[in-house]
Amino acid sequence: MSEQQRKKLESETMALQKLQKEYSTLVASQQKLDSQLQENTLVSNEFKLLNDGARVYKMIGPVLVPQDKAEASANVEKRLEYITEELGRIEKRITQQAKEQEEKSVSIFKLQMDIQGISKA
Repeated sequence: MSEQQRKKLESETMALQKLQKEYSTLVASQQKLDSQLQENTLVSNEFKLLNDGARVYKMIGPVLVPQDKAEASANVEKRLEYITEELGRIEKRITQQAKEQEEKSVSIFKLQMDIQGISKA
């Protein structure tokens, strides 16, 4: 194996590891957003069950502060919209990362095959 091939294989492997780390971070973010989506969906469903005159409180630090039901419901709906948009964006990035990882893996495999072909000759 020539020095140039070794360096190229090393750099390709490091690039793949970086892609894998980014992929893991994206998946963790997706899981966190999924959890937030479920939580906010439950809150939204609970708001739909409440009477219009029901009292709603918002926790600010250690204190519960009264809040208008319509305002609280609107805030939850905005959060749901934001979380859904973020999930879509992250899912696109995950798909892109998976494709890049596959391409990098194929590149590394071809490089390894070239190196083995040369060393066998």
